[in-house]
Amino acid sequence: MALYVKAAEILEKAENKQGALKTLVYDSKFKNIKQLFALVFETQKFSSILQEIIESTKLLKQTKLSIHLAKVLVHDLLMGRGLKCGGSWKTMMMKHRSRLQSVLARMKVKQGVSKNVDLLPAGTVGPAGVRLPRYVRVNTLKTTVDDTVDYLKRDGFSYLGKASKLEDLTLKAKYFVRDLHLPEVLVFSPKTDFHDHFLYKAGHIILQDKASCLPAYLLNPPPGSHLIDACAAPGNKTSHLAAIMKNKGRVFAFDLDAKRLATMSTLLLRAGVTCQQLANQDFLKVDHDSSQFKDVEYILLDPSCSGSGMVCLRDDDSTADEEKNQARLTSLASFQLRCLNHALKFPRLKRLVYSTCSIHSQENEEVVTACLQQNPCFRLVPLLAQWPERGLPPLNQCLRASTDKTRTHGFFVALLEKYTDAGKTKQEPEVQTSVPEETPQDLSQGEERPAGEERPAGSEEESEASETDDKPVAVQTGSTPGKKKRKKKKKKKKAAPVE
Repeated sequence: MALYVKAAEILEKAENKQGALKTLVYDSKFKNIKQLFALVFETQKFSSILQEIIESTKLLKQTKLSIHLAKVLVHDLLMGRGLKCGGSWKTMMMKHRSRLQSVLARMKVKQGVSKNVDLLPAGTVGPAGVRLPRYVRVNTLKTTVDDTVDYLKRDGFSYLGKASKLEDLTLKAKYFVRDLHLPEVLVFSPKTDFHDHFLYKAGHIILQDKASCLPAYLLNPPPGSHLIDACAAPGNKTSHLAAIMKNKGRVFAFDLDAKRLATMSTLLLRAGVTCQQLANQDFLKVDHDSSQFKDVEYILLDPSCSGSGMVCLRDDDSTADEEKNQARLTSLASFQLRCLNHALKFPRLKRLVYSTCSIHSQENEEVVTACLQQNPCFRLVPLLAQWPERGLPPLNQCLRASTDKTRTHGFFVALLEKYTDAGKTKQEPEVQTSVPEETPQDLSQGEERPAGEERPAGSEEESEASETDDKPVAVQTGSTPGKKKRKKKKKKKKAAPVE
């Protein structure tokens, strides 16, 4: 029984974006880690199919089980090697076994398949599918990249230097490189496990996908800043922001889920973060005019999304009801737009990063386009000219990430910047990120102009559906207002009069 309770708990956390599946399993300290991981991984893979079976048989109503507990039990009953528990749970599940099997059999007949695995959509990633590298972010609050590299070399790993191309991220066991885009990210072979490693337990390294490191890296708030992490849990981005700020300043972190916030508090403690102020509160209800937030100049907004970019949470469009799926995306996009509009109301806001782990344009480019149309005093900032995957036209200033083009989970990032009253953008100090300046004409043609170094700094699924306009945005699409050159007056000697 303990196995199923723990598996249901981890499945719920994973589906709520409370952490990576493997990390959640290892952090649980369950006695049989391999057994737990196998159950949760397989249940998550068949999640949409199990959901359909459970709904068709009205199992929750008849058993009073939670959806996540029902999924792990039904998985083992129908697709595993049988239930590994006895007592009342086994008796209850065996009572419904024939009906559950009948629904599964009908699904196979309908799709013309004989195996359970054939019910999965073509894009579902299994153990033999896409293997993403193991990304590790060095926590600069506790150590340096150089010291971490030296420690790992002494621990038996072979360092190959900084990667120069995407192919360099294909590594064998015990080899690692420094990432080609993010200087504080180290890359290892997919099977490398750090959950029991000293560096992980001591908070010197954070196990975080490369794409998930982009939002804080691109916002890049200077030390001493006041900023908001609007939907903060499980806290990896929050700890990254604190590291960039060197723990100087204030990070206001909000999350509606108390359990997620508790997990986040533990993570931040291990990471050595001291500049945070956590609040179990809906970000949409935060008063942007409160004196508490009068100095907030940066916001990181990573709201609830479909999770369609996560390798283990691919949308199952082939089995899900199309209308139901579309309604969910519409609801999410409406919620995301409300969050964006609310965030842009903070009076001293300079820059905001909007990110999702979704591959759907409805949650990404369409939300940003609608937001810019409703907030004409903000523009998009072009990001990382060397990044291989851009936002969908005309928003090619944004970044996208995917398993094939960036060797990461699917992701989307946009950086919005506020204009001054004079119509010119606020000046920011330079950072390590190279961004191109673009004009509206350049963007419409999908071309980029070369430029020098410039600083690219900086709930619940609710609300009714709102329509978004997919037309290109005029001045908001990353154009840089022209600057008048000041002519220096030179003093000239008066010439002698000519007679």
